[in-house]
Amino acid sequence: MSPMSDSKPKRPQSRRPSTPRIALDALMEDSAANPIKRALWLEDLDLRLRPYLPPSLAAHARLANFERGRLVYVVDAPVWRAKLRLAAPEMLDAARSVGLKAAELVVKTTIPQPAAAPVRQAKPLSAATQQALRAALDSLRDPDETKGRGDAN
Repeated sequence: MSPMSDSKPKRPQSRRPSTPRIALDALMEDSAANPIKRALWLEDLDLRLRPYLPPSLAAHARLANFERGRLVYVVDAPVWRAKLRLAAPEMLDAARSVGLKAAELVVKTTIPQPAAAPVRQAKPLSAATQQALRAALDSLRDPDETKGRGDAN
């Protein structure tokens, strides 16, 4: 029988301890990452082209897509659409300067969603208000109707 040793086997020195992969890195390695990579690329491209937008327009426009030489922007009102179309030559030159083969600028307008109005709770009527409303209602009734009602009571 061989004597038992209290020592643990040694790990090779060249191996690093394993660490959990960052979720985004793991997702990017998957075949489903193409839409995510494209969205990140479009966001980066938007940030690179944003300085070329007219200052008044920058807060109202965002790059939505680039495909087959078409640079597609989305704006939040028709007035910004018109302003961006006027700036089309400069934006196409800017896109070409960052390496895109941009030939056309397309501008689309989004329809802003109205904010939902908060539901208000009705306040209870005071006794004086209720009495005044009854008196006003009674004053609008036909006198013959009130006589018939008075006789029934």
